[in-house]
Amino acid sequence: MFNMPQPRARQRDEGEKPFWISYADLMTALMILFLVVMVGSLLMVTKRIAEETGAEKARAADIEVLCHRLALQASKVNLAIKVDCQENRIHFGEAGRFGHNDYRLPAGGSKALLDVVPLVLEAADSPEGKKWFKQVVIEGFTDTDGAYLYNLHLSLQRSEWVMCSLLDPQRSKGSGLSVEQRKQIRELFLAGGVSFNNAKESKEASRRVELRLQFFGLKDQSATNRPALPQFHLSSPETCQL
Repeated sequence: MFNMPQPRARQRDEGEKPFWISYADLMTALMILFLVVMVGSLLMVTKRIAEETGAEKARAADIEVLCHRLALQASKVNLAIKVDCQENRIHFGEAGRFGHNDYRLPAGGSKALLDVVPLVLEAADSPEGKKWFKQVVIEGFTDTDGAYLYNLHLSLQRSEWVMCSLLDPQRSKGSGLSVEQRKQIRELFLAGGVSFNNAKESKEASRRVELRLQFFGLKDQSATNRPALPQFHLSSPETCQL
């Protein structure tokens, strides 16, 4: 008597297996994919932050080198000139103070101004300056006496007088500024009054002029590829209206 072969259980088990991937396996695969994407994104963000941080440190180092070199040169030329590399400002101490209701600097202030301006232009032409130097703002300050608008006008006059002393040939006789340097001054220097903001410990100290150095940021247009500034066509010599 012959025994009939029995069907294998393995074949029955194979037929019962589902064709689609299980829900648990699908969720595991999606989770792995999500983690891979997140890790990649984090790596890209970390790399970009590191690059920006490195670029900002390089910019700060360039500006620090420029400023400290300017401070060293200025101290050798005129002791009245003080370059503040923390705030990027140039002070003149008592030499840069105005009289009450007056917009003209004393002789010592004019000399200190004419001593430092060629150094500022030289700094702007340095490798660091060509990358980051933006402009110089001439700020004339007043004390708190009088109305706001009166002091605002007076501070503007003080800033304008400083610019006049640099560009008006009658005011700057013997300054030694060349035609090219005067052109640079017109392009880089900006006269701006600030009234009695940032008052000092005394009214005498508040009546002063300062030069504020401004630099390009990382996202700003650098000095090397900024558009050319308008050319000034002078039909007559510069003449101050003050």
